[in-house]
Amino acid sequence: MTQKSVVADRNGGKTHYSGAEFLLNALKKENVEVIFGYPGGSVLPIYDKLYSSELFHILTRHEQGAIHAAEGYARITGKPGVVIVTSGPGATNIVTGLADAMIDSLPLVVISGQVATSVIGSDAFQEADVLGITTPITKHNYQVRKPEDLPRIIKEAFYIASSGRPGPVLIDIPKDMAILEGASTDEEPEMDLPGYQPTTKPNYLQIRKLVEAVSGAKRPVILAGAGVLHAKASHLLKDYVEQQGIPVVHTLLGLGGFPAEHPLFIGMGGMHGCFAANMALSKCDLLINIGARFDDRLTGNLAKFAQHATVAHIDIDPAEIGKNVPTKIPVVGSAKEALTELITQNGKKPEIEEWTTQLTAWNEEFPLRYTHEEGVLKPQRVIQMLHEKTKGEAIVTTDVGQHQMWAAQYYPFNKPNSWVTSGGLGTMGFGLPSALGAQLANPKATVLSISGDGGFQMCLQELSVIAEMNLPIKIIIVNNGALGMVRQWQELFHDNRFSHSIFQSHPDFVKLADAYGIPGYKVTTEEEASNCLDVALATDGPVLIDFRVKQKENVFPMVAQGKGLDEMEGV
Repeated sequence: MTQKSVVADRNGGKTHYSGAEFLLNALKKENVEVIFGYPGGSVLPIYDKLYSSELFHILTRHEQGAIHAAEGYARITGKPGVVIVTSGPGATNIVTGLADAMIDSLPLVVISGQVATSVIGSDAFQEADVLGITTPITKHNYQVRKPEDLPRIIKEAFYIASSGRPGPVLIDIPKDMAILEGASTDEEPEMDLPGYQPTTKPNYLQIRKLVEAVSGAKRPVILAGAGVLHAKASHLLKDYVEQQGIPVVHTLLGLGGFPAEHPLFIGMGGMHGCFAANMALSKCDLLINIGARFDDRLTGNLAKFAQHATVAHIDIDPAEIGKNVPTKIPVVGSAKEALTELITQNGKKPEIEEWTTQLTAWNEEFPLRYTHEEGVLKPQRVIQMLHEKTKGEAIVTTDVGQHQMWAAQYYPFNKPNSWVTSGGLGTMGFGLPSALGAQLANPKATVLSISGDGGFQMCLQELSVIAEMNLPIKIIIVNNGALGMVRQWQELFHDNRFSHSIFQSHPDFVKLADAYGIPGYKVTTEEEASNCLDVALATDGPVLIDFRVKQKENVFPMVAQGKGLDEMEGV
C-alpha cells in the first residue's frame, strides 16, 4: 500500500507526502530490489518510514562496506546499486566507493543525509559539504530543496546512473526536507535534463571506415573492455569475432566479455598480461578498442604503445576517445549498437591466417607459468584449484594486489558478469563487501571472495552481515603475511628495502571466522587445499579459508613503469 499522509490540499485535493515518503515511493517505482545502508541522525526520518516499507534493506557494518556491496550488486546485475548513509562521517565514508564506481563506470544511486537547511554552512553537528566533496567523483549530484522535487530527482538519478557511460549519482537530502510535506498529483514526473543527451547510436560513416580498415588489415586485434559488459554486448562481440576471425585481447575489467576458451581469445593485456596478448597489442596494424579507457596499466609507455597500428576506438563516452592514444577512427556510441552495425555491414573478412598462427605460437611458447616447489603452497596453484573445483562457473570478486592479478591470470572466465574487481582506483577493502552484493544479485551462484591478508582486514566487519544472512560466500584469503604487491615493487625497484610492507602480526583468521559463527580453515599444503575446498563448496553457508602461501612469490609477467608492452619481465 502506498505510504502517504492522510491530509488533503485545500486548493485542489492533492495528496501530501513527506520527503521521506516521496523518496521511498520513488525507489519502489524504480523497482529497487535492495538498499545497502547505515542509519544516523540526519536520515532518521527516512529510516522511520523505511521501518514499515516493503523495501529490502541491508544494514552493513560500515558505510564503505555498503557502497562496495552496492558496486558488487551493480556489476553483476547492470542495475544501479542503492545506498543510504547519514550526514557528515556517514557521507565521507562513501567517498572511496564513489571514486571507485566513477572510474570503473558502475551505476549507483547514493542518498546521503544532510543537516537541516536552516543550519547548512554553520558547521553544524555532522555537517559536511557533500556536494563540494563529491562533485569530481560523481556523474551528477543533487541537493534537495523541496520535498516534492524528489520523485523527479530520483527518476533522473536512475536514468543518469544507468545510461550513457554508467556512473554514480548522489542525492543529498537535508533532514527537514525528509520531514516536510509537499503536494503531489501522483502523476509520473517529467525529467528535466536538456544538457544530458548521451549518444548511443554510432555514426554510419565512421562504422563504414572501420569496416574498410578491417578488410585491409593484416594484423588486426580487438581490445575488449568493460564497455562490452555494460552494454550487454558479449554475444554480439562473439558473433562479430567469429564473422571476421579477429583475435581478442581483454582488459582487466573486460574479462568475461569474450569466452576465455575460444580459440580467438589471446589473453589479458597490460602490466601483468600474458606475452601473446601484449605482443598482439604491440605488433598489430589495426587496433579496435571496444569500451576500454586505454588506462596506463594497460598501455605501458604510451610512446611505445601500438606504434604500427591504425587505432579505432568505440566508446559511449566521447571524452575517452583520443584522450590517451591518438585515434584515427573514432566511433561514439554503445558497444551494443556499434557491434550490431558492424555485423550488419559484414565487410570483407581479412586475410590474417599468418597473424593468428603467430599469436597461437606465442601463447604456446610463452604461456603463463610459475615454478612448483616441494612442500610450498603457491598462490597461483590456489587459484587454479578454485577454477578446477568450481569448473569455472563461480562469480569471483577480489580485493586489490597480487592475488587480484593471479585471479585474473589463472581463473579463466567464459561468461559475462562473473568477475568483480576494483580496476581504476585499486581499492583495498573492496573484495569482501562486493561479494556480499554479488551474492544478493545472484543468490544461486557460487561466489568466491578472494582477498589478500592486507585488504581483507580493511572491511572484514562485513563478515557479520554474511553470517547474519547465512550467505554462502566462500571467503578465500591468499595469506603471504605481507602487502604483496608493495613488497614485490620494493624487491624489484627499491633494492629489497621492505619498508612497512611485511606484517609483524596477524589475527588468527580461523578464530576470527569462528567469532562470527563462520567455519574457518587454515591450509598450508596442496593436499589440504584440495580437501578443504571440497568441504567448503559442499557447505550451504559461508566458509573462510586461510591459505598460507609463499611470501616472496611475485606476479609475472610484468611490464615495469616506463617500459613498452613488448618489454615484459618474467616471461
